[in-house]
Amino acid sequence: MDKNTGTMKTAHRSRTDRSRWLTIFLIVGAGIVSAFQAGKAPMALADIQVELGLTLAIASWVLSAFAIVGALAGIAIGIAVDHAGAWRLVVGGLLVQAAGSAAGAFSGGASVLLASRAVEGLGFLATTIAAPALIAAVARPRDHDRAFALWATFFPVGMTIIMLSAPLLSVLEWRGFWLLNAGLLLAYAGVFAACVDAIPVSSARRSAIGDIGQTLSATGPWLLAALFAAYLAIYLAVFGFLPSLLSDWLAIGSEAGSMLSAGAVAAGAAGCLACGQLLTRGARPWLILVVAFAAMALCGFGIFSESIPGVLAYAFCIVFSFIGGFIPVVLIDAVPRHVPRPTLIGAGMGFLMQGNNAGFMIGPAVTGIIASSLGWPAVSFFMAAVAFLAVGLALVFRLRPPEAARGG
Repeated sequence: MDKNTGTMKTAHRSRTDRSRWLTIFLIVGAGIVSAFQAGKAPMALADIQVELGLTLAIASWVLSAFAIVGALAGIAIGIAVDHAGAWRLVVGGLLVQAAGSAAGAFSGGASVLLASRAVEGLGFLATTIAAPALIAAVARPRDHDRAFALWATFFPVGMTIIMLSAPLLSVLEWRGFWLLNAGLLLAYAGVFAACVDAIPVSSARRSAIGDIGQTLSATGPWLLAALFAAYLAIYLAVFGFLPSLLSDWLAIGSEAGSMLSAGAVAAGAAGCLACGQLLTRGARPWLILVVAFAAMALCGFGIFSESIPGVLAYAFCIVFSFIGGFIPVVLIDAVPRHVPRPTLIGAGMGFLMQGNNAGFMIGPAVTGIIASSLGWPAVSFFMAAVAFLAVGLALVFRLRPPEAARGG
């Protein structure tokens, strides 16, 4: 009898674990289809620039506009996650992205297209802030490192898939591609709503203003957000323009450039998973950050050097992407330990993504200005300066105990 009962309990745990990881994969899927919206712009940038008659400096804002709302309102959306519930924000974010993508497909000029990209960015932010809160609720504490490492792959995996779809872009043209993405987002929102259960929201009445104030009064969220901003600024200085750069370096078509870019971006997903293993084995987060930022800066000089062959520059891109994949895992994993209390995880994740979007906005815009005025080799010095600041922040991060440890 006891043996049978033990067998039944083991089978129940096995089914529960499978269900838990299936839910986590569905949550990561919401991030992946959201990352499509970030990745579709770099691969279509040349076509948009020609059709709408945009300069490189203006066209770069097609990338940066995606992050404008998030750079200003990330923490507010995080508070909405804590108060309204992560499930609602994930579904709502997918629907908002679908609306923005559909509106962009019918834009007649730069102003409407940029506004639609800002709407997409708002939906992207809602989804990507809420999703980790769902994962934190679903995953067992001992699985958090692996679950967050899996979540961190959503961006490189999404970017890889969307770049591999470059042949569709040549068939549908960029407007049809925008409509295809709108339909995909709408469909995934329906699947997510049907298959993922909502997590109960705390019934305790709290002040949203008070939650924002308490989050902003802690040092940890500021450090994490600044580090994420630095990472995205460096990352998009390369990958925001890589399909076009590869076309020039290797004398290949834009479609082939997108396919090669997908291979380089995929290396970032491998880096995310490798970092998850390192954290599980006790690696020091601050040291991972220092090594990763320094390595990305060094790769930048190789990528933009005019004295090396294009094939070698592409190899530097792969290394750059792999080592860069370590950084978001460390930062996302650190959020629950660096907010003043557990009920502010959404706010902390929102502020982290606010830093992410600040880097998303600054990186391509500054890169476009530097490249158009001083040439691409000068971009490597911009990347090195940002990486130097990030290494300093990582050393400060080393000295800061978790907020939870200091606050009990």
